[in-house]
Amino acid sequence: MASNVHLSPSELAAFGRELDELLQRTKADLGERDARYIRRVIRVQRSLELAGRALLFAGAFPPTWLLGTAALATSKILENMEIGHNVMHGQYEFTRDPALSSTYEWDNVCPSDQWRHSHNYLHHTFTNVRGVDHDLGYRLLRVEERQPWRVTTVLQPLFAAALAALFQWGVAAHDVDLPSYLLDPASRSDEQRAKLRGIGRKAARQLLKDYVLFPVLAGPFALHVLAGNVVANLARNVWSFTVIFCGHFPEGTVTFPAETLENETRGAFYLRQILGSANFGGPWLLHLFSGHLSHQIEHHLFTDVPAHRYPEMAREVRAICEKFGVPYNTGSLGRQFFGVLGKIVRLALPTRPLARA
Repeated sequence: MASNVHLSPSELAAFGRELDELLQRTKADLGERDARYIRRVIRVQRSLELAGRALLFAGAFPPTWLLGTAALATSKILENMEIGHNVMHGQYEFTRDPALSSTYEWDNVCPSDQWRHSHNYLHHTFTNVRGVDHDLGYRLLRVEERQPWRVTTVLQPLFAAALAALFQWGVAAHDVDLPSYLLDPASRSDEQRAKLRGIGRKAARQLLKDYVLFPVLAGPFALHVLAGNVVANLARNVWSFTVIFCGHFPEGTVTFPAETLENETRGAFYLRQILGSANFGGPWLLHLFSGHLSHQIEHHLFTDVPAHRYPEMAREVRAICEKFGVPYNTGSLGRQFFGVLGKIVRLALPTRPLARA
């Protein structure tokens, strides 16, 4: 285990059992309360989107444009974070409602099936395992010392800023391994080509909706609506980047060699998830608009439990960690975010012998 935490096999087994018991108790309690919660969030999100688009149609008046853009951005954040991300994790499959199925298609240029493969399967199964979990730096950033430094790494603060602004596009390209596809034509596969066609179809629908259909419907206010949609998507992208990076790359998160996966027990899996993740605290609205990924530790432990349950589960998770001497990485959003930024800047410089470009 690539950390200072060393639990004996019996301690790991007990650690896993206590977390499994928490999981089973919570799942046994799922029901109408949880269904009402997510349906209420969906109603709020749709109301915000309707209000935002209506206000943008009168966007020639600056206050109206600002309110419309803010409402639309908020609706997009809620839809991606608390609804789309969580529903596609299968958190509401127990309702047997087709609208809450894991096949949900979100308001994002990344097709949901590709996201479920790159995120639900690859990332959550192989969290922070070097060379296996491609979310470790998103194939773009050096976020820990063992990753090779190249001359272009010095530009990674700029790469990070670009990724934040275009985050949905980075997510879309992730499952394809777009850098490899573009730089190594010989490695291109039929599977990659099929995925690119899927991204093209999904992106076309998203672009037509936000940047053609609604502006055209606005008539003389087309440019105001176009600008509002651009800013709303930018706000959603930057916020998503902030939440995801604060949950994965603050100081103190641990990465692991591939050998960690060999004969990994349930307790060891849980331990890897905790050591590789981080939380941030704040008021309930912050938890809501982060999709409750402010509790990234609990999310990595219990991916298919409705995320609004994470705050109450976190109290027990933290107590279990304290009992077994396992660190529980949490702090304010500001602390975690500036820790991430500091790491990105620090690791832009060589800290190990240069690797081949």
